[in-house]
Amino acid sequence: MDLQTELVIVGGGLAGFCAALEAARAGHEVILLEKQAETGGSSAMSGGCLAFAGTDLQRANGIEDSSELLFNDLREVGQFENDEALVRVYADKQLDTYEWLKQAGVQFGGHIEASSGQSVPRVHNVDPADTVRIIAARARETGKVRVLASTAAQRLIRNAASGRVEGVTVLQDGEAFSVRGRLGVLLASGGFCRNAELVHRYAPQYDAAVFIGGEGNVGDGLKMAWQIGADNRDMIYIKGTYGKHPTDETNHHSCLAVYKGAIAVNQDGRRFVDESISYKLLGDACIRQPYGATYQILDRKILESGDNLTRILDLERRLEEGLMIEADTLEQLAALIEVPAQALLDTVNAYNGYVSAGSDPEFGRQHLVHQYGDLVRIEQGPFYAYPSTAAVFGTYCGLCIDPGMRVLDVYGDALEGLYAAGEIVGGLHGAAYMTGTALGKAAIFGRVAARTAMAAASREAA
Repeated sequence: MDLQTELVIVGGGLAGFCAALEAARAGHEVILLEKQAETGGSSAMSGGCLAFAGTDLQRANGIEDSSELLFNDLREVGQFENDEALVRVYADKQLDTYEWLKQAGVQFGGHIEASSGQSVPRVHNVDPADTVRIIAARARETGKVRVLASTAAQRLIRNAASGRVEGVTVLQDGEAFSVRGRLGVLLASGGFCRNAELVHRYAPQYDAAVFIGGEGNVGDGLKMAWQIGADNRDMIYIKGTYGKHPTDETNHHSCLAVYKGAIAVNQDGRRFVDESISYKLLGDACIRQPYGATYQILDRKILESGDNLTRILDLERRLEEGLMIEADTLEQLAALIEVPAQALLDTVNAYNGYVSAGSDPEFGRQHLVHQYGDLVRIEQGPFYAYPSTAAVFGTYCGLCIDPGMRVLDVYGDALEGLYAAGEIVGGLHGAAYMTGTALGKAAIFGRVAARTAMAAASREAA
């Protein structure tokens, strides 16, 4: 049952299908392998945010943005630990990919919000599962993309003479066979948030965290690449995302009331962090608090300022779901969440004073989120508390790649015939994370990887 094609893609999330569609539209045959019975993976489970700059939606909302500002924000939020060349690829290719997604039929919500790491609002909202389905449908419509579900890639196949990666061995219904591609293999198999052993190896502080992601995200692609000498990066920057309700098992999304003006307090009723920083850094701060559990404290005005089109900012929906704790006074709220009442009162009063004075001497908070938004006082009852911990939604680290998405070995040389895109790669995010860049890099880097594979084949043919 050995199969032959032009490009082999491992992983049926957004990165894999964007790469498949890009290659197919250029006339190339593709076989896409998906270990699970259904495609979509972590992409379909995400919050549906993509970070784009300079779009028509931003202009319609009166927002001035640019690729250069996006580039600068990405470098800054990543604390300059990210790969400048990869950040440049994202910034330079993002607007074209936004238009490409729209032309493929992806629907973006009309309202734009600001979130983690953004100096201006640039969260472009989609239904994530629908987005993957739409791109997958466009790929299948070309007649050049064959999807093999319930088919797990096992090992990479290299040419015995040249060492070039030319396929993978796979397992389907207990039967092993090979899938070979003239253009090579593109790994888009996601991260490893479902592999507790691997997470512990790099981030033992998150052993007790909540883990949410595609069931197949156990690091298969990483291990296959590591076996042939691939290098990795950013492994020390695995972080949990702040704002996950610690006991709710039906809502898999974070709630970021802090980005609309709430404060975060621990079990002692005290603030512990600048609430405007990346929610990955907030996750680090949270997990160090007693029991790894905290509360976001807000009032009615902040609740009503939420955005029902952006899942992480849909505050009233969380109230309707019974996840917000509500009280008429801060004293009553303190009793309900079992924190010292006087401590909570003192914390809120001190914070309100900082807002009025225009300076936060405790933690240096200046904006709602990153460099955007004026701080607001917490004073209009009823008051609310949202129990919050850190959840590992994705690992945001992985294989070293060059700007063409070629996988690099431990000496910095390209492993010929091997490409990677999406969550499996490191280098873009660095020390923290901007909302929307996980789905964003899946689409952008998936397309770039396919183009590089096609260009390499053309050069060889010439």
